[in-house]
Formats: sequence, C-alpha cells, structure tokens
Amino acid sequence: MEIRKASKEDIKGISKVYVDGWRTTYRGLVPDDYLAELSYEESEKRWTNFLNNENGSFIYAAINDAGEMIGFASGKSSGGENFDGELYSLYLLEECRGLGVGRQLVSAVAKHFKENGIFSMMVWVMKKNKSGLGFYERLGGTEYNHRTSTFGETVVEDAAYGWKDISVLCVE
Repeated sequence: MEIRKASKEDIKGISKVYVDGWRTTYRGLVPDDYLAELSYEESEKRWTNFLNNENGSFIYAAINDAGEMIGFASGKSSGGENFDGELYSLYLLEECRGLGVGRQLVSAVAKHFKENGIFSMMVWVMKKNKSGLGFYERLGGTEYNHRTSTFGETVVEDAAYGWKDISVLCVE
C-alpha cells in the first residue's frame, strides 16, 4: 500500500471513496434519502474545489497494491483559536477499515502540517459514529467542543477532538 499526496488526477477515486464511505459509515445516522442523493459527479466538483482552494487545503490518498484508491484524508488550516490545523475528512472503503490505513493517513496529514509550521490539529466527528469516536480517542485526541449539523431534516450532534501536539500522530 502507498500513501501519497493526491492530485487532480485522483479526484474520481476520491469521489468514489467519499460517496461509498458516506453510504456505509453514516447508514442509520443520517436519512437514507440523503445518502441516496449523494452523487459521484457532485463529489468530484466538491473535492476539485477543495483541492484548488488557496487556504492550504490538501489531500493524501491510500492506494492498494492493485493501484486502486481505498481511502483518503484531507486537511486545511483551521484558523481556529484552539488548533491551527483541521483534519477535514478521513474516509476509507468499508473493507479497508481496521487495517491501519486510517492511522497512516492521519499520520500523513500530521506530517504535512508539521512541515508547514502547524503543530496542533482538530477534527469534527458525529457523536453517533462510535467507531470514529473510538478511533480518534485511541489516537490520543481530546474532546473539547460540540456543534450540530443538519442533513435533510435530521439534526446530528458533532464532537470536536484535538491534539495540541501532533507529533504523537507522526508514525513511520
């Protein structure tokens, strides 16, 4: 497996992982019709815009030995008062979860931040996403804030986890 910085040529793969990841991770947490309406085309536009953004946005991709994208993580400067960087997203294909790919992607994001003078990071995660919460807790993240998000007519609670020193996330 290879973890590498993504480019615009990776957008189709990123979009597929994103949509498929949403449909498996958030089934039962957000309305089924919201998940059904997700499209690869809209996702491609979204991730192209994210990658082209001038605020230091970046994406790292996980590529399996067959050359297929199996996951990605994105980051950006947060400009927040508590943390300078934000792990904006982390998505894996369902069959690739629990294999260490997520940890390697988070490490790649943390290393990118450190190389660019950012030494703290936060991430938002749905409070009902128990596997996500457990993952960030195992990585040493500390819960520090809450917000709500709306999907269709469903309101969900999100929790923010943060790392004041992202060195702990930089694994070889």
